[in-house]
Amino acid sequence: MGDEEQKNKPATSRFERIPGGHKPLLRCIVKLGGAAITCKNELESINEEILESVCVQLREAMSKSANSSSGNVVSMDWSKRLGKPLISAPEEFRNCRSLDLDSNFIVVHGAGSFGHFQASSSGVHKGGLHLPLVKAGFVATRISVTSLNLEIVRALAREGIPSVGMPPFACGWSTHGRNVASADVSHVVSTLHSGFVPVLHGDAVVDDLQDCTILSGDVIIRHLSQLLMPNYVVFLTDVLGVYDRPPTDPHAILLRKIANIFITAVDEDGNWMIVKPKLQHEKMGVEITVAAHDTTGGMKTKISEAAMIAKLGIDVYITKAGTPHSLRALKGEVDDAPDDWLGTVICSSKNRILQNTDGQG
Repeated sequence: MGDEEQKNKPATSRFERIPGGHKPLLRCIVKLGGAAITCKNELESINEEILESVCVQLREAMSKSANSSSGNVVSMDWSKRLGKPLISAPEEFRNCRSLDLDSNFIVVHGAGSFGHFQASSSGVHKGGLHLPLVKAGFVATRISVTSLNLEIVRALAREGIPSVGMPPFACGWSTHGRNVASADVSHVVSTLHSGFVPVLHGDAVVDDLQDCTILSGDVIIRHLSQLLMPNYVVFLTDVLGVYDRPPTDPHAILLRKIANIFITAVDEDGNWMIVKPKLQHEKMGVEITVAAHDTTGGMKTKISEAAMIAKLGIDVYITKAGTPHSLRALKGEVDDAPDDWLGTVICSSKNRILQNTDGQG
């Protein structure tokens, strides 16, 4: 099988382990961008303010009650935090019959200032576990990214969200030439069925061809989308969306709406067309920069994977974490990139077909 076929073919899954083999009705997969939830220029430093804001918004998006308030939330993190008093609140839950949450969400987070330094300095993404430096870097990378995963799970738990960390390496994910080769998604499905929110992350994994590599959180989301078909996917980043050039450029234009060039297929170059705004140059290229220490491809990988998800008939929303725009995206209240919402919508082929049908009527 060629590399292209391997990339588009869903890896081995094991739904037969789930009673009845049914997939869950999944509302949303959320990607917490590493650049948004960490201070990317400070080694292993979390942006506590943004992370807390995102967790509050996730709870609001999941809440079944319109009157849900963060002030009424009881923490599920009963362990001691450095410099913080011990919190123990089991009594608050003893007479509680329901959490009143729609927890059919999956959270996947990037590494940001965690893991990328260890991986890039040791060459883990290039493989070669026979080399002591790579093997040590593999261990160091996983220590770093799993420590971030624990902190994100704790932050979600403090907002009363029943979340469970699921590191891909420990859950049977592996790659073949950096494409997902196997993934025991049954663990994710059973976790959802049990009422928990699975929290996955970019991770160092074993690779059939090069011994090891870094499995990007964006690739994980595309694979989960292929198998579980969420209603929509949200990427929360440190900028408002996709721009036609680096957002630090004063002439950068936010691309509000992106549609695949083809209704039935997306080519491997990730070809797509800009629908909104209308640019002067019809075939204008998009300049993308990737940080030197980023072993996962940065925004380039994000756009490519988002286009593949849209091909499945799933709308993708990209916006800035911790803003009113991210709350609307998490609630699924973004339709056709409204003017009062700032972000990028990558339209699904399903929506393009409906729009074309309406235009013919």
